[in-house]
Amino acid sequence: MTFKKAAIGLSVLITWFTNVDAQTITRDELIFYTSEWKGERFKDGRPKIPDGLIERAKNIGIEEAWTVLTNEGYNNQFERGWKTVNDKPVVGRAVTAMFMPTRPDVEKNIKDRGAKQGRKGNTNAWPIDVLTTGDVYVADGFGKIKEGTLIGDNLGNSIFKKSGNGVIFDASVRDLQGLSKIEGFNAFVRDFDPSYLKETVLMGLNTPIRIGQAIVLPGDLVISEKEGVLFIPAHLAEKVIVTAEFIALRDKFGQEMLKAGTYSTGEIDSQWTPQIKDAFIKWLDKHPEEMKMTRAQLDKFMEKRTW
Repeated sequence: MTFKKAAIGLSVLITWFTNVDAQTITRDELIFYTSEWKGERFKDGRPKIPDGLIERAKNIGIEEAWTVLTNEGYNNQFERGWKTVNDKPVVGRAVTAMFMPTRPDVEKNIKDRGAKQGRKGNTNAWPIDVLTTGDVYVADGFGKIKEGTLIGDNLGNSIFKKSGNGVIFDASVRDLQGLSKIEGFNAFVRDFDPSYLKETVLMGLNTPIRIGQAIVLPGDLVISEKEGVLFIPAHLAEKVIVTAEFIALRDKFGQEMLKAGTYSTGEIDSQWTPQIKDAFIKWLDKHPEEMKMTRAQLDKFMEKRTW
């Protein structure tokens, strides 16, 4: 083998080894899956929804956001049936983790490679290493309850310190009392159990995953309420937020008009006439604290109204 060929082979090997890091897919593969996102990305390729949008997302309703997604043809983004540590919503960018039932040979290889890359502890802690402020640890734990406890209060404190956020686990957690004492933290889980995590291994980190009936990609916007959890593709986050904000504003205007007897329920809950649209614009002018829009923007919002 020539020196040139050896050098090329070594370069390919180094590139491959660098990309195959702690169960992740390559940056190019992640960008391929999320190619509709045109904004900033994290180093690994995960879409980075701006902090300002994350803050605004904390104030939108899950029903309105769900409606916008279904209008766009995204019908597999919601999952229900959760138990929670407290009543605080969990909102942020998804860091995804896919767990599977373990087998000794596979787990040994994964942990050996992880150790060479500086990973420490059991594989359920590895996703915590990549968390940044505003992230949500979202894990497919294949619904395992007994011995499916992905975190206890120690890891819960670590997660909140790194992300300032909570978790969404299709699995269970332990140390409910301790977790409930972490101010600002919440967990959406299938159940609680006193057992330790066993027979479970991390097979994918920041890869596409399934949470119940929903598909989740790294960087998706996570919003949650008592009804359940919604996973919004990053490239639709701004559209969903702006439209949900408008729907909430529209409802506020409509309720005021109904209470005043200005319009009937039938008029408010159907396509607006030009007169109602003009009244809405004038109403906005009297409420400087609310979002502003032109008549053209209003017409665009209303043209395909299904909510």
